[in-house]
Amino acid sequence: MRAFRRRYTEDEIAAIAGRVRELLGGGPMRRAEIVRRLGIDAPTWTGVGLWLDLVRVPPQGTWERPRADNYGLADRWIGPSTSSREQGVELIVRRYLGGFGPASVRDIASWAGLPVSDITSATGAIRLRRFRDADGGELVDLPRLPIPDAETPAPVRFLPTFDAVLLTNCRRARILPEEYRRRIFSTKTPHSVGTVLVDGAVAAAWRPDGGRVAVEPFHKLDPATRREVAAEAERLAVFIS
Repeated sequence: MRAFRRRYTEDEIAAIAGRVRELLGGGPMRRAEIVRRLGIDAPTWTGVGLWLDLVRVPPQGTWERPRADNYGLADRWIGPSTSSREQGVELIVRRYLGGFGPASVRDIASWAGLPVSDITSATGAIRLRRFRDADGGELVDLPRLPIPDAETPAPVRFLPTFDAVLLTNCRRARILPEEYRRRIFSTKTPHSVGTVLVDGAVAAAWRPDGGRVAVEPFHKLDPATRREVAAEAERLAVFIS
């Protein structure tokens, strides 16, 4: 908001959002066409989204059409919202736990970018299972979801950059040892690098190298683990080739 309010008042931005709604009333349009017809700049376009709910309409984000710049009105594309904010927060909690549970209220709040109090209220309204972690903190999870036995083996897995498990849960789940953090996240690689999980923790980095996958171990791996990593790297090379 600070970026564009130097040039426009709130009423002016609301008026521009109204013009965007009129343009999109006839159907989805490309961002460049909307900006051209309204005569606005990029910061102003960004600000319009605070006043008007938009969706990126397919087809886009594909190999043939990689740019996700085809916009439509949210209420036309997905219908008007009949849900309350509380119902929305509850849905976020359910979706998070479905992917990452069991988790603490603070984990969910941090991931969702919402106040802890909102998540606490939502977890109080949902029927959940409750656990204690190794430090005595409370964890919650959806009912009837399977929890693997503590002795379940974790096979070697290759994670890509931007992987949600690595970005949102690495500290709580102890997926990324602290001594390796700077090798994965830095000012040059804020999106992380390709990583290899051994026994459920980051033990190496990987990258495409021609028609193969190159692996850089962070510590010495035993022969059986090296064979497992090499086999998984071969499968990944076939997949990405």
